Amino acid sequence: MTPESVGLPGGSRRRVPGLRREELAQLAGISVEYYQRLEQGRSQRPSPEVLNALARALSLDEVERAHLETLAIGPDHDSPAHAETRVRPELERLLALMDRVPAMVINDRFDVLAANALAARLFADVLAEEGNLARYLFLDPAARDFYVTWEEVAAATAAQLRLVSGRHPRDRELAGLVADLSGDSAEFRALWAGGDVELRTSGVKDLRHPALGVLTLHYENFDAPGDPRQRLVTLTPAAHTATEAALQLLRTWAWADGSPAQDVLQAPAQTGAPGPGLSAGITPEIR
Repeated sequence: MTPESVGLPGGSRRRVPGLRREELAQLAGISVEYYQRLEQGRSQRPSPEVLNALARALSLDEVERAHLETLAIGPDHDSPAHAETRVRPELERLLALMDRVPAMVINDRFDVLAANALAARLFADVLAEEGNLARYLFLDPAARDFYVTWEEVAAATAAQLRLVSGRHPRDRELAGLVADLSGDSAEFRALWAGGDVELRTSGVKDLRHPALGVLTLHYENFDAPGDPRQRLVTLTPAAHTATEAALQLLRTWAWADGSPAQDVLQAPAQTGAPGPGLSAGITPEIR
């Protein structure tokens, strides 16, 4: 936010482009001293009225408001400290029956837990390496070619990981993922430092397949019943388009490889050391 956007005077002498503490406190109707205590974590459990006032002053959207509340009050103590890596058999069956569109189950750390044959063919490079979409996106140079709008996808992924980190601060695997990405990717460090949060439920992705060219796919995210940290992701082409024809060709290739469309690629059950569902060194199973 800039001072001018909220009716305050700007000027070239300002040391920061955003709002000063006293300006934000004035807009929220609280004292500067109290706001500073909030900022430094010295005031426990601010009232809903104060949080709402800050959210209005900062023009936060619904997702950002919820994140602010989580940071101020703390996450739900009943929230799981680990993201489940097992996919329910009923969900596997659903994936197997979705043989005309790529579909997969991921958790909120972007671990790919299961994928149908089309998704396994489309995301072959991801599954062959880490099995984690965020690691592939930021750490594999090939991702910049695979994702046509890499910068947009990268910003959205970092923002979603920050949102999940606020909800599940005890998740060691999530903290390890963020640490690895921060240590190895300058782009991720910059995005993480920005502090943005986002929750994407649907949209359009352009993916570049090495043999089929650019595929334009509409994605939908569906929360998995019984496990709020898993979601079903489907990628659907518009009807009567080149992308639809390309997916049909990809489907025939899957059959030709001996991986019929009703097969489901799933990470084997894991015990012991934490890590992504399809991590390096683990051979996926076709079931």
